[in-house]
Amino acid sequence: MNRIDRKFEQLKEQGKKAFIAFITAGDPNLKVTGELVLAFEKAGVDIVELGVPFSDPMADGPVIQASSQRALDQGISLSKIFDCVRRIRQRSDIPIALMTYYNPVFHFGQENAVKAAVKAGVDGFIIPDLPCEEAGDWIKYAKKANISTVFFVAPTTLPARIKPIAHGSNGFIYYVSLTGVTGAKQNLLKEAAAGIRRVRRMTQKPVCVGFGISTPAQVRAFSRVADGVIVGSAIVRAIEKNTGQRDLVKNVVRFVRNLSCAV
Repeated sequence: MNRIDRKFEQLKEQGKKAFIAFITAGDPNLKVTGELVLAFEKAGVDIVELGVPFSDPMADGPVIQASSQRALDQGISLSKIFDCVRRIRQRSDIPIALMTYYNPVFHFGQENAVKAAVKAGVDGFIIPDLPCEEAGDWIKYAKKANISTVFFVAPTTLPARIKPIAHGSNGFIYYVSLTGVTGAKQNLLKEAAAGIRRVRRMTQKPVCVGFGISTPAQVRAFSRVADGVIVGSAIVRAIEKNTGQRDLVKNVVRFVRNLSCAV
């Protein structure tokens, strides 16, 4: 059982749901990324997703695409992100999952990436463009190292695929609340709730929902139907708005605390 599993066990015992915050590693720089993660833990964030910047982020909308480009412009790499997590681990046990596309992992080497993740203190990977049917080697390496692999279920996922996805996922299952890319949206709940309930009928594993969720009201509503709620673009936008300001961490954490309190 790694930190992600322990967190969900702890929340279940307490009758609570998870609040999961996404930020892009290295936006605006890795020092601030580390400071934000440490501050998020104190602000009620249960799990942190660190985005690995990538030049062709097909699942991400313009806000996260821009944050990836800002990080890439500074030469942020998977190796540097592992170093960042290693520094965070000196002061925090908050569960951390890397959200990355497959290309950086493939370039690093799947087995090498898992070994580096273990050394750094990473608890899981979310790889949107790696279908579970093609992830046999990755799952083998990750399971052996007690690293969670989180797969996606989308509104368009056929029922026949949900069971294998749920079987292959560890940590939690990521339900995508909309058909499209990341970014704040309205009127998400009705159709997404039906999809979340459909997945929950097929697995005992936690089902968390993300994409398009940006307000405390949305977080509150989704936490009634899912085991966790993921917010990304809205937090990344708050970072962008505060970049260059001395109170960046303080201002972003205030925004995140308002969201985490709604779970």
